[in-house]
Amino acid sequence: MEYDYLPLRREIDPNRCCAGWFWCIRDICGIVCALLTWLLILFAEFVVMTVILLPYPYTFYSIFNGVLFHILGLLAITSHLRTMLTDPGSVPKGNATKEMIQHMGCREGQVIFKCQKCCSIKPERAHHCSVCQRCIRKMDHHCPWVNNCVGEDNQKFFVLFTFYIACMSLHSLILAAQQFFSCIDREWRTCSSYSPPTTVILLVFLVFEALLFAIFTSAMFFSQLQAIWNDETGIEQLKKEEARWVKKSRWKSIQAVFGRFSLAWFSPFIYPPPRTPRKKADYYLFSMYDSLQKLSSSGRLLHTKNVWCSFTGT
Repeated sequence: MEYDYLPLRREIDPNRCCAGWFWCIRDICGIVCALLTWLLILFAEFVVMTVILLPYPYTFYSIFNGVLFHILGLLAITSHLRTMLTDPGSVPKGNATKEMIQHMGCREGQVIFKCQKCCSIKPERAHHCSVCQRCIRKMDHHCPWVNNCVGEDNQKFFVLFTFYIACMSLHSLILAAQQFFSCIDREWRTCSSYSPPTTVILLVFLVFEALLFAIFTSAMFFSQLQAIWNDETGIEQLKKEEARWVKKSRWKSIQAVFGRFSLAWFSPFIYPPPRTPRKKADYYLFSMYDSLQKLSSSGRLLHTKNVWCSFTGT
């Protein structure tokens, strides 16, 4: 049975900033990790440009790799900002009220799950994040490096962030290796504008950073693709939750995140495809005969106008 879209009253959201334009998580650890991410990208840009490319005698080599590196850097930073400042799919806080249950038209034998931590009606596949202090639809995990949850509305940007950081790291490794061999064949004093010890230290730090992030972001990238491919979030995999939802086909699951195949898949400047209007049936409504035995002892019966609904906290 389908229901019409349920409009919710807008209230001031503490997780939003700049007149509600952006999603902002005020977590010190996350803010420090996000700033550290930008600093590491700037350090890589400094070493690649000043130590590797600018002193290189071949102009085409320097221009081509410089342009490529900066394009990857721009796409990576944009993806990072979009992941950090986009609402990951938060559920309205405090909407688990008797009036809301009445408005939903709850039928006899249906069960509504309530989050006891943020007092919200818990949609299907939503989980509560203790850092964001909200329930997030299709929450995969909370990532401190982007200071945000990865959920239904920003997963595309997170996948692009890991992809472009991995590409930047691989490009940096190739350029650093080329520079090492170039300096060995020539005099170290002539292969860089810095002294030989400074050049070696900068290149070693660049290689270490690039190798570390190439491994980490590549692992995250492929784990995200696997989760999308199987239509199962990271939390659902860890908790080994039974799939009570209808799983999409693999191609439909990818399209739900990235949209129809086009160059827009690789652009962090284009938002994911709009979702269909959310329906009341999208909430955790199950048959009482199938679900009552799974309810916790904290569940209580909530009486609404000629309707009895089991209202349980999770």
